[in-house]
Amino acid sequence: MKVLCVAEKNSIAKAVSQILGGGRSTSRDSGYMYVKNYDFMFSGFPFARNGANCEVTMTSVAGHLTGIDFSHDSHGWGKCAIQELFDAPLNEIMNNNQKKIASNIKREARNADYLMIWTDCDREGEYIGWEIWQEAKRGNRLIQNDQVYRAVFSHLERQHILNAARNPSRLDMKSVHAVGTRIEIDLRAGVTFTRLLTETLRNKLRNQATMTKDGAKHRGGNKNDSQVVSYGTCQFPTLGFVVDRFERIRNFVPEEFWYIQLVVENKDNGGTTTFQWDRGHLFDRLSVLTFYETCIETAGNVAQVVDLKSKPTTKYRPLPLTTVELQKNCARYLRLNAKQSLDAAEKLYQKGFISYPRTETDTFPHAMDLKSLVEKQAQLDQLAAGGRTAWASYAASLLQPENTSNNNKFKFPRSGSHDDKAHPPIHPIVSLGPEANVSPVERRVYEYVARHFLACCSEDAKGQSTTLVLDWAVERFSASGLVVLERNFLDVYPWARWETTKQLPRLEMNALVDIAKAEMKAGTTAPPKPMTESELILLMDTNGIGTDATIAEHIDKIQVRNYVRSEKVGKETYLQPTTLGVSLVHGFEAIGLEDSFAKPFQRREMEQDLKKICEGHASKTDVVKDIVEKYRKYWHKTNACKNTLLQVYDRVKASM
Repeated sequence: MKVLCVAEKNSIAKAVSQILGGGRSTSRDSGYMYVKNYDFMFSGFPFARNGANCEVTMTSVAGHLTGIDFSHDSHGWGKCAIQELFDAPLNEIMNNNQKKIASNIKREARNADYLMIWTDCDREGEYIGWEIWQEAKRGNRLIQNDQVYRAVFSHLERQHILNAARNPSRLDMKSVHAVGTRIEIDLRAGVTFTRLLTETLRNKLRNQATMTKDGAKHRGGNKNDSQVVSYGTCQFPTLGFVVDRFERIRNFVPEEFWYIQLVVENKDNGGTTTFQWDRGHLFDRLSVLTFYETCIETAGNVAQVVDLKSKPTTKYRPLPLTTVELQKNCARYLRLNAKQSLDAAEKLYQKGFISYPRTETDTFPHAMDLKSLVEKQAQLDQLAAGGRTAWASYAASLLQPENTSNNNKFKFPRSGSHDDKAHPPIHPIVSLGPEANVSPVERRVYEYVARHFLACCSEDAKGQSTTLVLDWAVERFSASGLVVLERNFLDVYPWARWETTKQLPRLEMNALVDIAKAEMKAGTTAPPKPMTESELILLMDTNGIGTDATIAEHIDKIQVRNYVRSEKVGKETYLQPTTLGVSLVHGFEAIGLEDSFAKPFQRREMEQDLKKICEGHASKTDVVKDIVEKYRKYWHKTNACKNTLLQVYDRVKASM
C-alpha cells in the first residue's frame, strides 16, 4: 500500500518523516529546490489492514498552492470599467514555483492509494489541504473522499506525531468554504478600490513611491505604475486605529485641574506617607479651594483614622499563551514587532522547539502531561559558561516536594475562556541548549515562551495589602501599602511587576493623626501617547480585525504601503500615520463611509459571516453575494465623490 503525505512546509515534512520513518527516511529531489520528497516505511495508519507496513512518500507545498485573479487580457488595469470586477469571472492561477510543486504532487499521487494532509491545523491549513487534494486528483482520479485523510497535530514532539498518524481526521470543508469566501471578497474589494484610489490620487502622489519592500504590486495593479494606493479590508481598519490616536493627540486641549494632598510622618521609620484625596481631582479651582479652606478651618492639622484594612492579596500567574498575547508581549517586553516575534515563533516550531504558534486557546487539556515539559526545561543545565539558566533552575524547583506536604510545587495552569479545539496554548516542547541553531531573536522568543509556560505552572504570588483611610474634616484621604510574602511565579517571569511598597504608619482605629503637610496642588491633563504596536495588536484582536495569524501581516502592510511609519522615542517605538494615511481615513469620513472603511465594523461583520460558514449556518454563495453587493454600493459612492478625496488630501497635507 502506498500513502502520499503532504505538509505545508518542507521543514515539517522532513521532521515528520524522520519521526514516522524511525530516522530511516531517504530524500530525493522534487523538481523544486526548496521541496524534497522523503520515502520511508510506516505501520500505524488506521486504514492499513492488520497494521500492515505502508510505503510512504512525504512531501510538501510552500504555503498556498494556488491563487485566484482576474483575466489580465480582459480585466487587466485599464482594460475594463473598474466596477465590472465585482462580477468578473475568476481564474485559478499559479506562479512558476507553484507549478513545479503541483507537478510533483500529481506525479507522486499516480501510484498512491491514500492521501494524508499534514498542513497546519487552522482554517487556512484546511484550505491549503483542499488545494493539495485537487492537484492529487489531477494525478490520480481514484483519490476521492474516502482516500483522503487529515493529520491533526500542533507540535513536533515524537509521540504527538505518531498519534496524529494513527488517528487522522477528515478535511473540514466548511473551513475550506470560509477561506474561499474571504479570498474572493478580499480580491474583489481590494482590486476595485485599489484601482479607484490609485487613479484618483496618482497625480497627487507622483513623487511618492508606495511599492512593497520587494517591489511587488497589489494584485491587479499596473506593473509600470509605482504609485499604487492599495486597499485591504483589514488594512484600512488597522490604519484607522493609528489615525484615530494621532488625531486625539493633535486635537487634545490640556486642562488644568486641582487636588488636595496630605502628608503624614511615619514615626516607625522616620519617613513620610502621602495620602491621596478620594475625589481625585476637580477642574474647578474655586471648589477645591473651598474644600481646602473648610478643612483647615474645621480640623486644623489633625485628621482621624476612620478605616484600617489589612488583608491577603494575590497577583495571578498569567494565563496560557495565545498568538495574540505572544505578539503583544514580545512587542511590550522584548521590543520586537509583531512580524518579528511571529516569524521567530514559526521557525522555532518548525525546528521542533515550541508548539504550533498560531492558536487562540488559553486552556490546557487536563490530559496533557505538562510535568514532563517542565522536566525538559529543568534539564537545560549545560551552558557554555557553566551552571544553569535562571529558568532551568526554577523549573527544577517546581518539581521538588513541598516541605509541608507530599505534593509538588507544580500547579496545573489556570484556564482561560478561549478554546479553538485545534491547538493547545503555545508552550516549549524541548529544551533549547546553547548549541541550538537558532538566531538571537529566536532565542529571545523561546526564552519568553519557556518562562511564560513555567509561570503558568507556578503558584500565584501572595502578599498582604493594607489600606489606611483618614478623614480630614469632611474630606476623605487614603494610602495603600503592599508587602510581598511569596513571589512564586514572579521569580521566573520578570516582566510582571509586584513590589513591596513603603510601610504605612502603624495607627489604631479612630486615632487622631497630626498632618505634617496639607497642600492644594495644581496639575494639567496630558494627551494620550502615540500608538504602540502592542496597543494596536490588542485593538485589532478586540475588534476582530484579522486573525491571530494575520495581525502581524496587516501591521506590516500599512507600513510597507507608507500609510504608517514607526518612530523610536527613547526605548519605545510608536506608530505614526503619514500624510497619505491620514488623508485616506479622513477622505472616507468626508464621504460618509468611515464605519465601512476606517472603522472595524464592516470587517468584524465579515468575520462573523465566515464563522457562520464554518458552523454550517451560512453558505459561501450567499455570503459572497451579500458582501460584494455592499462593496459595490460603497464603490459607486466613492467614485461619485473623488473630488472630495482630492480636497481632503490637500487639506491634510497643508496641516501636517
